Amino acid sequence: MAARTPAEPHAADTHDLIRVHGARVNNLKDVSIEIPKRRLTVFTGVSGSGKSSLVFGTIAAESQRLINETYSAFVQGFMPTLARPEVDVLDGLTTAILVDQQRMGGDPRSTVGTATDANAMLRILFSRLGRPHIGSAKAFSFNVASISGAGAVTLEKGGQTVREKRSFSVVGGMCPRCEGRGSVSDIDLAELYDPGKSINEGAISVPGYSGGGWNSRLYAESGFYDPDKPISEFTKKELHDFLHREPTRMKIAGINMTYEGLIPRIQKSMLSKDRESLQPHIRAFVDRAVTFTVCPDCDGTRLTALARSSTIGGVSIADACAMQISDLADWIRGLDEPSVAPLLAALSRTLDSFVEIGLGYLALDRPASTLSGGEAQRVKMIRHLGSSLTDVTYVFDEPTVGLHPHDIQRMNELLLRLRDKGNTVLVVEHKPEMIAIADHVVDLGPGAGAGGGSVCFQGPVSALRGSDTVTGRHLDDRAALKDEVRKPTGTLPIRGASTNNLRDVDVDIPLGVLVVVTGVAGSGKSSLIHGSVAHRDNVVAIDQSPIRGSRRSNPATYTGLLEPIRKAFAKANGVKPALFSANSEGACPTCNGAGVIYSDLAIMAGVATVCDDCEGKRFQAEVLEYRLGDRDIAQVLAMPVDEALAFFANGQTGIPAAHKILDRLSDVGLGYLSLGQPLTTLSGGERQRLKLAARMADDGGVYVLDEPTSGLHLADVEQLLGLLDRLVTAGKSVIVIEHHQAVMAHADWIVDLGPGAGHDGGRIVFEGTPAELVAKRETLTGRHLAEYVGVSG
Repeated sequence: MAARTPAEPHAADTHDLIRVHGARVNNLKDVSIEIPKRRLTVFTGVSGSGKSSLVFGTIAAESQRLINETYSAFVQGFMPTLARPEVDVLDGLTTAILVDQQRMGGDPRSTVGTATDANAMLRILFSRLGRPHIGSAKAFSFNVASISGAGAVTLEKGGQTVREKRSFSVVGGMCPRCEGRGSVSDIDLAELYDPGKSINEGAISVPGYSGGGWNSRLYAESGFYDPDKPISEFTKKELHDFLHREPTRMKIAGINMTYEGLIPRIQKSMLSKDRESLQPHIRAFVDRAVTFTVCPDCDGTRLTALARSSTIGGVSIADACAMQISDLADWIRGLDEPSVAPLLAALSRTLDSFVEIGLGYLALDRPASTLSGGEAQRVKMIRHLGSSLTDVTYVFDEPTVGLHPHDIQRMNELLLRLRDKGNTVLVVEHKPEMIAIADHVVDLGPGAGAGGGSVCFQGPVSALRGSDTVTGRHLDDRAALKDEVRKPTGTLPIRGASTNNLRDVDVDIPLGVLVVVTGVAGSGKSSLIHGSVAHRDNVVAIDQSPIRGSRRSNPATYTGLLEPIRKAFAKANGVKPALFSANSEGACPTCNGAGVIYSDLAIMAGVATVCDDCEGKRFQAEVLEYRLGDRDIAQVLAMPVDEALAFFANGQTGIPAAHKILDRLSDVGLGYLSLGQPLTTLSGGERQRLKLAARMADDGGVYVLDEPTSGLHLADVEQLLGLLDRLVTAGKSVIVIEHHQAVMAHADWIVDLGPGAGHDGGRIVFEGTPAELVAKRETLTGRHLAEYVGVSG
């Protein structure tokens, strides 16, 4: 081999690009692109344009799949199997670390401390320094129950069989009353069933236990009681079998099933799960049927009295976990114990990372499920901030979500620091403040859904401004302050609000106008509105909880649109509505209505092939012969919202109930979305707007929206503002918790909380019009809004 000349780069230094050729994941249209390594690249484009499909579904997914393949087949058997993305060539990949917005903790025992390993370190600390000494780290864990046992064991010793007595005990920290959950529940039987009805008459009022499904058949055909007898006439034994019977195997319609009393069954299926992870209709049922109260034995700390009795300088582990993290970090720094010096140093680094990333206002005992999407993403960042790894690819999904403009600057510095350590940083983002720091920008579009999936621009930010893409045209958009604000029609009084960090807040929220509640992250915005307004009568609260749904769920099922369509098909053809559901009688028997057939290949990625019988349409051939107008049910579900809007408007196919729902979907900018598109393929912004469209059907005079701009492109924010204005014009009162300056500028009234986060916040620092906020410039929000609208002073 010939020697290299000094001018030639080393072969190892030539791999400075990630090359993607022919990417076709979701709506991507044969995308080919080269991304520079060891640089910060921002991916932009309208919601649904294909950003996440390219970054998460293609680049990050293939990196993770290739890493998994380096393990032995035995180890891979315990890991999730990942399919190779639809892409011709992926070259130059490095190890990808995903930091996404997926909510944390479906388990009610998951807290900020357990999710970041801070609790694990605290437990070790208390097991070494706590006085009195009560045991190992397990004694301070609310995930470990205290157990003990004794008995005879048989051993083989020296060729002889010997029986010996053995005993064991484990000292755990789990409160036995609440089992480490911090709260106990009580069930209202009146919400579970109507005693005046029989099972066959639909007595059970639990979601999913009526309408002839398997749950209702289980109770109707169990044989333990007469399903035609009213529940009020059940004998004591029959009522026990109905409500409390232990699991019993039986056959229903020839299928092996497990019968269990109604109460333990719903406790396992609904009450043992975290409330925030439940679907909206199930969450509403749980709120009606179950009363949650703070556990009286542990006072909500989740820990036994023994675990709380051991202290360091008078501070128990429960006290430490309840402290604001910035205060806890100061307390840890004050401990001078050489015997645990490495542990104290590691714990200090973790806690300081919380403060550095703007989450110092949290406490370690905060349930992980109550974190917003932005907070959850920043908590996940913590373990990477002090990492010594270099030449890895960090992938972020809108890291500015939930951040005040003041906090975005800090987030920018953290991303640049990760890049400067020699890492590739890929960010999916809409905020111009973050786009501005990019070394390289990739703009996808031009539209959303089927109208997107192409690379419209790639290059530096300066060139993006001059490009004719949607992002380029809107990058320097600035919403102007209103010349005249609307006059309120009344007020909604809040008195003595003290939820979380609020300090006896008194405020009057104007009605009949657009009110924006703002302030830095952790200042108390959500505590004020969700704690004092959301649960009032006549209020429709649309929070940030994610839409849950399988591949079988789609916009038509989620919004209730399928129901009137099924009834119209049934009426027009003289058959049952159940035939027009791919999850019921009309399903293709070969693929069970999924449209695809999955083949499990153990450690290899499973294969999904389009069903040969229904050709992916999900319905039986006989069902597709029934028509409404000139369309069958599969053709209707393949329609985009805007086309369906015209189809169901009037004439023979006019369905007012369906048209009303479609109108709302179009209103929130989802006119391009197919009615039957699986929810699993929707972007975060599309899910947020779909939820907004569904909840707008709820009757109420006051609408509360929590960060509705999450996942929205600059161009989509304009459409959202139009929607908010239409709601106000229709006589509704709209309260928006928001950081986006365009929404603040468009408001009629602003309530600003602060001045800081955690115990430095919780106060009203400004009430008034946006123009007054900008003129005074006394708060962080005022200064940033003034800069945004171009008012100097």
